[in-house]
Amino acid sequence: MYRKRLVLIILLIGLLVAGFFAYYIYNALFVSNTSFEGKTRYVYVSSDGDYSEVRSQLDTLLKDMGTFEAVAKRKNYLTNIRPGRYPIEAGMNNNDIVNSLRSRNTPIRVAFNNQETPFDLAGRIATQIEADSVSLVTAMYDPEFLAKAGLDRHTAIAPYLPNTYEFYWNTSAEEFRDRMWDYYQKYWNEERRELARKQGLSPEEVLTLASIVQKETAKTDERPRVAGVYLNRLREGMALQADPTVIYGIKFETGNYDTIIKRVLYRDLEFDTPYNTYMYRGLPPGPIFMPDMSSVEAVLRPEKHNYFYFVVDVSNFGYHMFAESLAQHNRNKAQYIRWINAQGIRR
Repeated sequence: MYRKRLVLIILLIGLLVAGFFAYYIYNALFVSNTSFEGKTRYVYVSSDGDYSEVRSQLDTLLKDMGTFEAVAKRKNYLTNIRPGRYPIEAGMNNNDIVNSLRSRNTPIRVAFNNQETPFDLAGRIATQIEADSVSLVTAMYDPEFLAKAGLDRHTAIAPYLPNTYEFYWNTSAEEFRDRMWDYYQKYWNEERRELARKQGLSPEEVLTLASIVQKETAKTDERPRVAGVYLNRLREGMALQADPTVIYGIKFETGNYDTIIKRVLYRDLEFDTPYNTYMYRGLPPGPIFMPDMSSVEAVLRPEKHNYFYFVVDVSNFGYHMFAESLAQHNRNKAQYIRWINAQGIRR
């Protein structure tokens, strides 16, 4: 009788232990272990990251680190950390979380607009992917890459066309540069290259002129007309005489890109720089910033006309008054000079 009771007690204890173990396993694997509000959070694992980096981020996202680590250890995750950006969705259980961290490196949308220099671009990109700004600038100015691409320090910014792209967060600086070069090559398909040839320009020259056009007018509907003016001047061998290139040249030579010049003075026109299109005929050696695709298209498909001059139209701000002759231009220019003097703008 005693033995039967003992066996029964042992069986009951075994069942309780098994039940507790099963309950623990069920909770560890299949019960939600997230503690944050909202739908999704992300864990970022750097290229040289280890589990401590992952754990520090999960600490604020999970209810129970102990059960997570037990499952992660069982699934061999703790010693197989992979770099990237991984989603943790509200309501996930530990099994789902580990699976996500192992295999769901999720791309991000990298966006940038009209940056003035590769340094500005690098700073913008470094806020979106793992690569820092120093490594990005180094990759952009890498002599071997520039030589292979047929670029130089003046045109180093050319391959980076403002848009939104998909990249993995753990993309390196070199991978970013090379992917952008691939996009650049695809953009310059045979159709666009032929349009550039019709204007007597290379792709990099198109971008250079497009950057000037965009600096001259913020109105997209006016850009083909402004592009037509500069193309007319190029064909006639006239100096472009574009104020934005003079301003950029001063920044380029001084290294101070924070310089603000609202009014170009005669002394600025004597500042000797290859970007001074009053002093040197033809296009400057490279883009003065990254133009929109609308400006590029304006250069590829310019308005055909006989205008050689333009000046701000103070009766319709944002737009310009165009002229075929210097005499007509001087009359148009006089109204602008009167207005700018009245505003007290000296520099």
